[in-house]
Amino acid sequence: MPTEMFVSEFHLAIKKNRNNQMKIAFFSTQPYDISFFNSHKDAFGYDLIFFETALDKKTASLAGNAEAVCVFVNDKLTAEVIDILGAQGVKIIALRCAGFNNVDLEAAKRNHIQVCRVPAYSPEAVAEHAVAMMLTLNRKTHKAYNRVREQNFSLNGLLGFDVHNKTIGVIGTGNIGKAFCKIMLGFGCKVAAFDVIANKDLEALGVEFKPLMEVLKSDIISLHCPLNDQTKHIINENTIAMMKKGVMIINTSRGGLIDTTSVIQALKSGQIAYLGIDVYEQEEKLFFRDLSSDIIQDDLIQRLMSFPNVLITAHQAFFTEEALNQISVTTLKNIKDFHEIGELENKAAFLV
Repeated sequence: MPTEMFVSEFHLAIKKNRNNQMKIAFFSTQPYDISFFNSHKDAFGYDLIFFETALDKKTASLAGNAEAVCVFVNDKLTAEVIDILGAQGVKIIALRCAGFNNVDLEAAKRNHIQVCRVPAYSPEAVAEHAVAMMLTLNRKTHKAYNRVREQNFSLNGLLGFDVHNKTIGVIGTGNIGKAFCKIMLGFGCKVAAFDVIANKDLEALGVEFKPLMEVLKSDIISLHCPLNDQTKHIINENTIAMMKKGVMIINTSRGGLIDTTSVIQALKSGQIAYLGIDVYEQEEKLFFRDLSSDIIQDDLIQRLMSFPNVLITAHQAFFTEEALNQISVTTLKNIKDFHEIGELENKAAFLV
């Protein structure tokens, strides 16, 4: 559905009901969060309070008398934090993202707090960013840009390869993985995918679903699966050993999918020839902040940044106008559904 229609439909549907204004406390907010949510708040009639700080046990009291809290990927909703929120009267935790691995769902259930999320927000945004990282690493356009600015027009060291006809391994074929597969098919690639259940629509387009060990043998591997107990460190010393020497790995999903120490060793040995990550396991201490004047204490990311064949972006794959509009509207609609009818279409956990 086009973004304009998506936004307009919900605005028209709820302008009629602005009674019982609810207070929503937002954590880990950036200027763009404030701008996009404020652009839609009048249609929903909610009182939005924004905090730049992350939500943790020290900041949970800021929620005050809010009935809802809205959080992002690096907020820590541990049992202790959720107990504090529950004692303050919070009834719903609204994640403005798809993943909810940072929420203790059992603690939420115990406190009778509903948890909702945004399962899909322009999956093309993240898929396209994964492709951009792949092409940048391959054709070294970031290096070429800097060279030309210094009047260096040499091509030495910029050699790439044709993506066409290469085998692309996709781990996870949800909305984002599905969009990524379609783009790669358009490049004329062979696409091998791994997921718990094969997607019939993708199979009809030519995607081959294979066991994980087979998918790991691809030329390029892109991660699009959620982070859970089964997928944590799915890229590790053992799985890396199954890959082709010179493999490219792209991760725009969750940082915890990759064992960073193992990846660094594989980069040093040449087993991994290219690494593109938009997420990082310890990113909550780094991403969404300007640390240009600080000494970064994280030795692992410093080591990663030292490799010429590693490209890191700071969790920006979702960052498009279309995605932020859909995140804002879907999040506010989730809260509206709970507030008015007590039901959640996009629940992460449904408490009976």
